[in-house]
Amino acid sequence: MIHDPHHTITALTVRPPFGLSVTFADGQTFHVDLGPMIKAYPSMRLLGDVSLFNQARIDARGGYVVWMDDDLELAADNLRNMAVEQSGGIGHERLWGWMDKHSLTQERAALALGVSRRMLNYYLSGAKPIPKTVWLACLGWETTCAKTRRTKHIASSAAHV
Repeated sequence: MIHDPHHTITALTVRPPFGLSVTFADGQTFHVDLGPMIKAYPSMRLLGDVSLFNQARIDARGGYVVWMDDDLELAADNLRNMAVEQSGGIGHERLWGWMDKHSLTQERAALALGVSRRMLNYYLSGAKPIPKTVWLACLGWETTCAKTRRTKHIASSAAHV
């Protein structure tokens, strides 16, 4: 786990029934509801026990929220991403997923989105919030490329007939 300010937890408050208020070293505080995740993932179902959930604490380095003597943990970057998404923002993992889906390198993704590679890296690391316009550019690029691929495929198929 990289312990940069935006992924280092400095304060934690449990918000019943399954919420956390998490403050990071960069001064940002986020609220995250873990209820849906607890229901969705078998490995997290133990946290459905409210008395166990209420024992949440920060690990010694601030990189995780832990339960059960560190046997169950959630990384700070995942918590921040979830909180950003739940509050209506665009989490950095969504951008990583878009790049992976289209097999884009950071250089190609930056070019496709019209941003510098440095700015793309800020977005990918979670150091800077992803503007809605950048996510809309991802969707626009996806639509344009899908149309281009279909056209090429149709032309290629017609040539073989």
